[in-house]
Amino acid sequence: MNFFRKHFVLLALALIGLAVVAALLPYFFTEKEKVIEITPEDLVFRIDAEAYIYKKDSLLQKIDVQMATTEEQRAVGLMYRSSMEPLQGMWFVFENEAPRSFYMKNTEIPLDIIYVDKSKKVVSIAKNARPYDETSLPSEAPAMYVLEINGGLADKWGIEKGDRIEIRELAN
Repeated sequence: MNFFRKHFVLLALALIGLAVVAALLPYFFTEKEKVIEITPEDLVFRIDAEAYIYKKDSLLQKIDVQMATTEEQRAVGLMYRSSMEPLQGMWFVFENEAPRSFYMKNTEIPLDIIYVDKSKKVVSIAKNARPYDETSLPSEAPAMYVLEINGGLADKWGIEKGDRIEIRELAN
């Protein structure tokens, strides 16, 4: 009798321990969403560089771009902005070339999202991304850079896969 009681207690303790571990596992493996505070000056367009968009050796368009080089800048991007001038865009810079995916959470204006590889060649374009749409818009090939411009301008300017983009940073 003592034998059964001893094993029953051990089994019960093991099951309780297993339940506690199972309950705590999600806490350790879920990624906490970072809270990024956005100030009014974060929403003012800042000219950091000029982007030159080429088809072969022919210049298609020159635009002013705001650079997004930090994790926080890339996370916010063009969110919460109600407009952007036609000759403006945002240039996202990543540490390496990899498959990329953007979405339009908290983005008020339609955008063309142009994925660019490490040699600055356009590898794919997500055209006319819809405001507030959280559908994933993945690149068709690895990208190291992303250029966001107003929706419809990629077609208007004739930007296609294989075109290239040069960035000239301005001294601030």
